[in-house]
Amino acid sequence: MAVPHPLPLPALHASHAGTWLQDAGGNTRGVSKGEAIMAAADTPLLMLNAPLVASRLGYPDLSGLDLLELFAFVHPARFVVPTPKGIAHALDLDEPQSDDQIPALLQMAAGTLLETCESEEWPQRDGAWSSLQSLTRMRWPWAQICGPHIKRPEAAEKWLFTKLPEWDENPDRPQPGQITLSEDAIEAQLEHLTGNTAERRDGQRMYAREVGKIFAPRAQRSLPHLLLAQAGTGIGKTLGYLAPASLWAGAAQGTVWVSTFTKNLQRQLRSESRRGWPETRADGTQPVVVRKGRENYLCLLNLEDALQGGFAGRAAILAQLVARWAAYSRDGDLIGGDLPGWLGTLFARRGIAALTDQRGECVYAGCPHYRKCFIERSARASAQADLVIANHALVMINAARGRDHAQRPTRIIFDEGHHVFDAADSTFAAELSGQEAIELRRWIIGPERSARGRRRGLAARLADVASYDEAGGKAVEDAIRAAQALPSDGWLQRLNDGEPYGPLETLFAAVRAATYARDESGGQEGGYGIETEAAGLDGNFVQLAGQAQSALAAIRHPLVTLGGRLEAVVENAPDWLDAQGRARLEGARHSLGWRVDLLAAWEALLDRLGGPADPEFVDWLAVERSEAREFDVAIHRRWLDPMKPFARTVLEPAHGVMLTSATLRDGEDWEAAIARSGAPHIDLQPHLASAASPFDYASQAEVLIVTDIKRGDIPALAGAYARLIEAAGGGVLGLFTAIRRMRAVHGRIADRLARAGLPLYAQHVDPIDTGTLVDIFRDDPRATLLGTDALRDGVDVPGESLRCVVMEQVPWPRPTILHRARRAANGGSAYDDRLIRAKLAQAFGRLIRSKDDRGHFIVLSSAFPSRLLGAFPPGTPVTRLTLDEALQRVGNSVCQTPAPQNDRQSDPHQTE
Repeated sequence: MAVPHPLPLPALHASHAGTWLQDAGGNTRGVSKGEAIMAAADTPLLMLNAPLVASRLGYPDLSGLDLLELFAFVHPARFVVPTPKGIAHALDLDEPQSDDQIPALLQMAAGTLLETCESEEWPQRDGAWSSLQSLTRMRWPWAQICGPHIKRPEAAEKWLFTKLPEWDENPDRPQPGQITLSEDAIEAQLEHLTGNTAERRDGQRMYAREVGKIFAPRAQRSLPHLLLAQAGTGIGKTLGYLAPASLWAGAAQGTVWVSTFTKNLQRQLRSESRRGWPETRADGTQPVVVRKGRENYLCLLNLEDALQGGFAGRAAILAQLVARWAAYSRDGDLIGGDLPGWLGTLFARRGIAALTDQRGECVYAGCPHYRKCFIERSARASAQADLVIANHALVMINAARGRDHAQRPTRIIFDEGHHVFDAADSTFAAELSGQEAIELRRWIIGPERSARGRRRGLAARLADVASYDEAGGKAVEDAIRAAQALPSDGWLQRLNDGEPYGPLETLFAAVRAATYARDESGGQEGGYGIETEAAGLDGNFVQLAGQAQSALAAIRHPLVTLGGRLEAVVENAPDWLDAQGRARLEGARHSLGWRVDLLAAWEALLDRLGGPADPEFVDWLAVERSEAREFDVAIHRRWLDPMKPFARTVLEPAHGVMLTSATLRDGEDWEAAIARSGAPHIDLQPHLASAASPFDYASQAEVLIVTDIKRGDIPALAGAYARLIEAAGGGVLGLFTAIRRMRAVHGRIADRLARAGLPLYAQHVDPIDTGTLVDIFRDDPRATLLGTDALRDGVDVPGESLRCVVMEQVPWPRPTILHRARRAANGGSAYDDRLIRAKLAQAFGRLIRSKDDRGHFIVLSSAFPSRLLGAFPPGTPVTRLTLDEALQRVGNSVCQTPAPQNDRQSDPHQTE
């Protein structure tokens, strides 16, 4: 293979350690931030991840030739870690050994990508020339450079929307057979999945046998087989439950749903499932399908609108690159799929989100791309699949209001089962907010004034029905008229000015005033959101709530009527209603039902204000704020125990359900796990199983509680983090309970660590999505990652890249109104302790992911309660000590091979 030639353009690299500029002739020098900014303003510079470089230089308007954009154009749907090292490995180039070598790498990488465009073997050539013509008109910085390297095809290239494959309708799958799995068959299947040469793991085999019991025939209606299974880290639970699941799916010809809380585990499951199923069956159907909510997938109608002028400026360039990706994507999954997670962060903040169906505006069969829709293809594929990999929220929503009762899940495995309670809490909540109300207005009325985009109201969507059915047409008119009472654009400013318009805005003004008047949290001064109980409200407030309730009812009634008229039209179909039109009306009925339920929930919420408290619910008023900027006003309602509706909508219709996790129970106590499973609400006694981790935590890990860092002392906290990261040589995951403290620590230590060759990344600081931050962290053993709750679990980084977890303090629960109510109902301080131990256990679980891992778990707490030590696996050494002593322990473990400074040595026969 010929050696690529570097692109002779100046290149810029900026890190916390400094800034380097290389000219077209290959001369590299260190420059100041000001000089780098001036150079970028004079001529386009090669750079990697322009928003990150801009952040490092403190100049947000920086622009140039971003190598990541070129990579996304040349290699759409291909994974790459967006770092110099990641680019070098992806393009088979030498990895730079120091910061001053990176500009040369950027020039060489650009040359390599351009030479790829000239190659006859370029697999993504199709569509590139046509896309480049559009990007040239949009003045994409790379367009003129790419032009000479991409030859015009002999035949005209097809437009994206004509070459995407169509999905096929399939007959309904018959109900699964009633079979019982034998333990011998389960063990044989497990052996097949793990491979004959794999080490025998008795804990995994026991676990798989227990999972097999949920697939037995159900003995009584509304009482599923329910298993709560604790599976310690390293037990191999994924293959442990895929073995009986694949065995049952094949024998019974049924579908098993595996539900996760994090996208990372979904990706892992998709990979592991290949052991049990082929990519496609002989008939071309997929035995394994990943399902997510509609807001995760590319909406082709939104993309078409964006490509035809709906997007402007940089967002229009993003749309072209997404179109390039869509032609090669496996499933159209924008969030956590094969679209590079970093692509959206290179452009406008909501650019990717605007290409999804986040507002429930789908017109279903009325869409010209309906037969090629990624979402519809996924839904149909899942109906024929043996295994559907979904998430907790989707499973619950599908069980509660799925369009097809025959496709609702009946055999469900909830992995990351400790999050089922939280997912149910969100799914079954009611929230009447300004943002939600204005979205409903837009869905009913459609675009108003000079609004851009493809929004269409009910009148536009159902014009044919309105002209054919007089009662349906009147219902549409009545709904549009009543929806004028909902908030409209500019509502927050009107509230701030004391000039609300309409009954809903007037109510939100009263909510805002009451919340500010009553708040005692200190959140006003801190810039955080504030809240107050929805109790003790005065007569005027209750009257305003009643007026708003009447306005909502006035909207709901014509929508109910319209749903009935659509049903009548479908049942007595006119000659002009073809199959596509029938499907469109069915979709409209589903959307109407969803909005009717939403309005009814809002009305019930308002009806309770001023009345006696309902012991099953917690209601409160809130002003949502971020850094002192208001962005919403809301009235919230949550179930005191959200597992009650979960039990009714998910458990009762199911035949077999399992909740599994490494942190499902509290120590050896199952009581809380049973309560948080929903089982008590249907008088069901779940089956319990536990498989201990095979790891030797006594020799692989050590818990260090540092006692001399005073709480609230930011300089001391930052100093502790810097010294611990230096002692560990990187490989540190830093977990914070507050974004503000994390940012303060990052700002104090980033430059210092960079000068020592220790890269530092942070959520809410670096303009990079969380998934990509984890990819970067995993790829560089000397990197450190700071983050909040999103990194506390669901992050799987085995090996050298994660050697130390540092928590800035005990993760005390936030003292919200909802937490106070649940605390009072569940044992007071004991409830708090269970939550804290669960968070500590989840965080500790990031540290040891394989039998060869070693590391320290450090909590910077001067008063760590002994009652919380049960969060850590039995036998794990726990030591209270000063920071200097901790530094010595961490430093010694770096020097030792392979074990850390512990009293016991690792067992060489210990297996994962």
